[in-house]
Amino acid sequence: MSTWNKFERKGWLMAKKFSGLRLRMSRESRARAEAKAQAMLIEMPLNELRQARGLTQKMLAEILHVQQPSIAKIEKRTDMYLSTLRSHIEAMGGELEVIARFQDGAVKISNFSELES
Repeated sequence: MSTWNKFERKGWLMAKKFSGLRLRMSRESRARAEAKAQAMLIEMPLNELRQARGLTQKMLAEILHVQQPSIAKIEKRTDMYLSTLRSHIEAMGGELEVIARFQDGAVKISNFSELES
């Protein structure tokens, strides 16, 4: 019998539902997994944010009245105008805030809330 068949017979290659696996996890393991998931949602690149919001590049392009390649370019940029980023975020249903963080606290910069889309 091949190694592949041995794994298959033992159920090692079978796909398992995450909900079933989660039920078998300890309460502490579930809490750690939830904390890691929340930490991952706090910071992500634009393309992952778009995907998490259930949007394709084509859908976002239609909302912004641009071509799909423009969305791909924006998502690869490391430097862009705040107005471009703001339009992108608003098209996904969000709101952009610019916050400056210092050792003694954080300050929301209000100048950018007056920008016209």
